Amino acid sequence: MNIRLAGAADVDALVEFNQAMALETEGKRLDAAVLRAGVEAVFQDRTKGFYVVADYQEQIVGGLMVTFEWSDWRNSWFWWIQSVYIRPEARGKSIYRKLYEFVKQSSEQAGNVCGFRLYVEKENKRAQQVYERLGMNETYYLMYEEQK
Repeated sequence: MNIRLAGAADVDALVEFNQAMALETEGKRLDAAVLRAGVEAVFQDRTKGFYVVADYQEQIVGGLMVTFEWSDWRNSWFWWIQSVYIRPEARGKSIYRKLYEFVKQSSEQAGNVCGFRLYVEKENKRAQQVYERLGMNETYYLMYEEQK
């Protein structure tokens, strides 16, 4: 298993993962052109974040995206983990753990990261258990949004 920063050559896999995740977790079909442009934008502008992927037997089997939130309270960054997806046939092999470890090691190199955050669907108990086993805790806060 090789965990690495994703590159522009990985766009097709990342688009596929996002489509699959949206359908699996929320029953949503994403607009392919909008999604592709969104994934490509991350590679064109590093301030948007970065992707990490897991390669196994010459295939990308999992990935995630990291975006950034500035904390004025802490004078450092939270790294938000988003778009987590592991191919169904590769689940249960600690791939997310390895991706998360890579992200944590990368944060050490960055030097100004105060923590990691992610959101998970309330019904996704399996994912919640994985995150808890890796040392993450449910927060006190609820998330609100208004979409345009």
